[in-house]
Amino acid sequence: MWAATSPRSGLFDPVERRTEVEDLSDRFGDLRSCGRGYLEVRSPIREFPVLTLAFRDNHAVVHLMSDTERMSLLVGDGTAPSGAEVEVPIMDDLTVFTGDFVLDIDRAWDLVHDFTQTWVAGAMSS
Repeated sequence: MWAATSPRSGLFDPVERRTEVEDLSDRFGDLRSCGRGYLEVRSPIREFPVLTLAFRDNHAVVHLMSDTERMSLLVGDGTAPSGAEVEVPIMDDLTVFTGDFVLDIDRAWDLVHDFTQTWVAGAMSS
């Protein structure tokens, strides 16, 4: 299941879609062409975990929601300096994160894609 920013409106569309991973990949590609986006992904049979990917240009931030009360930020990969500030869209609002939590967009997408194959987030460090 996934929900994502609409490439047409640029706004987050919270309606979850139950499609093949290829459709999610296509949406991600469309959003990359727009230069920014936000998406949420979860198993079609469980409410949690949920993985979110927020990005602008080549900078991305990944959140892991383990349950209704726990959310973790994935540690950055050095793409942005520790003290730098990067804005990415969380749903419809630009939100500032320090470089400590910024990933390269390709690395972030790989994490999301891997998550869709197993629905396990255990290999991610937060």
